[in-house]
Amino acid sequence: MLLGVLFYLLLAASLTALLLAPVRDWAQASTRRWWQSGRRAAAAWTLSTQALARHTCRGARHLVAGSTGMLRRRALPLAAALALLMLLPLLAWSLRGLQRLDGLDGAERAVDQRVAALLQGEELVAPPPLPPALFMTAEVQQWLPMAQLASRQWELLDAAFRQRLLLAFRLVRERHGYDMVLLEGWRSPQRQAALAALGPSVTRAGPNQSLHQFGLAADCAFLRDGKVVISERDPWAMQGYRAYGEVARSLGLTWGGDWRSLRDYGHVEWRRDATR
Repeated sequence: MLLGVLFYLLLAASLTALLLAPVRDWAQASTRRWWQSGRRAAAAWTLSTQALARHTCRGARHLVAGSTGMLRRRALPLAAALALLMLLPLLAWSLRGLQRLDGLDGAERAVDQRVAALLQGEELVAPPPLPPALFMTAEVQQWLPMAQLASRQWELLDAAFRQRLLLAFRLVRERHGYDMVLLEGWRSPQRQAALAALGPSVTRAGPNQSLHQFGLAADCAFLRDGKVVISERDPWAMQGYRAYGEVARSLGLTWGGDWRSLRDYGHVEWRRDATR
């Protein structure tokens, strides 16, 4: 029985080898052909890549040589252009501190000698705060955007400027019969940025470009029959603004009604320095 199984296995192996020999030979021959074809393709690709690299290097050398020659020929104009490009940013940087405010001449106004003595006299006291509802009317909101966020705290103003403004209020009342109110005094840089974002018809000054941020400017209006009057279209108010501007000038203040553009009749400020 065992001899029969062995004989069967030997016979099966012999027949299998005879049958698979052609397949083996074909596989070996195909493998050799593929290998040789791959080697030829790799050699051709290597030669092509080397030729491309040599061509690229020659082109780069020619480009560098041509650019160098052009730079030599045009060295003077290029140097002048480069100097100009560097000069403009340097000039802007050097003038960054000379930002001028809208409509200002950069000079501190002289104080009228007739009122100089008043400035050296008694310490004027700010009036008590007015009801916030006075500043929430449609007219106030039209002329003073976001009026509910405006600061009317006299103590935040520069002390010397506060005295001049209080004296202006007193003189306008005594000489012309107008009661005045503070619409906005000190203004934060954040509020200044929000107002500037509304466009040049509101303000052209960005954060820290307005004297409001330093407590040296104020926006004011008139009080008539318990209501705040701002509009210069009102003849009564316009007459009051002219009187206010005359008094402001006599106290050495700059009045917004004198500006050549974007006139602001209720605005006064004290420019103690020509530049900041």
